Amino acid sequence: MATYTITLTDEEDIALHHVAVSAQEWIENAVRQRCSLAMNEIVDNHIKTQLAAGLPLAGTTHAEIIKNITVETAAARHDRIMAEYDAQKDAAKTTNSTPTQ
Repeated sequence: MATYTITLTDEEDIALHHVAVSAQEWIENAVRQRCSLAMNEIVDNHIKTQLAAGLPLAGTTHAEIIKNITVETAAARHDRIMAEYDAQKDAAKTTNSTPTQ
């Protein structure tokens, strides 16, 4: 289990208490909701990929599937996409370059 701690400025704390009766509860609910959305996305992608390939699922519950597969982190996805983008730019440069005479 992971624990995260955040520090808010005085102004941010005032603003948070403007919209939340309990700042702690609001933060926990916001994070849990975002995690729930991400878990649904991970499981949906796994199911689609496995069914398309005719392969079995890695589990029967969200928790089992997420524990049993390798989940690409946002940082890893960002690095992969940037590398693909750079490769496409390099390929376009090579394709569009004219030989010098």
